[in-house]
Amino acid sequence: MGTTYKQSGVDIEAGEKTVERIKSLVKSTYNERVLSEIGLFGGFYDAKFPEFEHPVLISSTDGVGTKLKIAFMMNKHDTIGQCLVNHCVNDILTAGAKPLFFLDYFAMGKLDVDVAYEVIRGLVIACKENNCALIGGETAEMPSFYAEGEYDISGTIVGVVEKSKIINGSKIASSDVLIGLASNGLHTNGYSLARKVLLAKYKIDQYVEELGTTLGEELLKIHKSYYRSIYSLVQEGLINGISHITGGGILGNTKRIIPNGLTLKVDWNSWEMPPIFRLIQKLGDVPEEEMRTVFNLGIGLILVVSKSNVDKVLNFIEGKEKYFIIGEVV
Repeated sequence: MGTTYKQSGVDIEAGEKTVERIKSLVKSTYNERVLSEIGLFGGFYDAKFPEFEHPVLISSTDGVGTKLKIAFMMNKHDTIGQCLVNHCVNDILTAGAKPLFFLDYFAMGKLDVDVAYEVIRGLVIACKENNCALIGGETAEMPSFYAEGEYDISGTIVGVVEKSKIINGSKIASSDVLIGLASNGLHTNGYSLARKVLLAKYKIDQYVEELGTTLGEELLKIHKSYYRSIYSLVQEGLINGISHITGGGILGNTKRIIPNGLTLKVDWNSWEMPPIFRLIQKLGDVPEEEMRTVFNLGIGLILVVSKSNVDKVLNFIEGKEKYFIIGEVV
């Protein structure tokens, strides 16, 4: 008998088992707009939007970076999918869009059905929380490409926004106020620096007094989605700009939406940097400027709001999100 695909490292049967096992999970995210069954070559989504006068589709693709290394070390895989979906939801939320559907790409050297199930279970949890359908994806087995027990994951989201309500920063004006919504940790950025500094001193399962938890649990905190908290504000036209604080930090990301001729005045003392960031800075002797460039420093999303609308916005998010007035546009 000649050489088989399985002997070369690809187990088609394991892939089929994975698909069968996740079918009911994935279908739990479906709504009346999803027209396809799992296993077809593409996902079908009904594009009738009677509630929109001029619907515009918006899409975004992302990954979770080296946060995956923490999941491998902890052998905990159900939070990574949630981070991925929430990250992508926030990205299109900056334009005022609501999520419609999500597609994922998952690849391992040798497919572990249990690990794949946990990762996809995380995707499902977050898709349901964000009213988003998981309508398709790719599971790839790539022998010798990934280290044993490791995988990669990325995702693509598609959302919709009313053309007249697109948020692109064009309405931002001088004296607009910056309202920062709290993050719950690193989210999905800065992990290469964080790992280099923290793992030189602590074991991944070690309890860290300053954090009040183990290092691994702190670093696997789920990237927050702000969709449910602020989408109504978007619909009411109370926000001039939204910045998702990812790689590049507060200034790097928020400058992208500020019109020419204007700049940002951030009061870096207007909120307290969470313990995880203080610990990284202290242990690694990381310069302040580097911290501000690499990490979100406790601010996950920034709303740019006209002074006249600040009270309305703060009253709305009170009790939904922890917030800070962190500066203004000048």
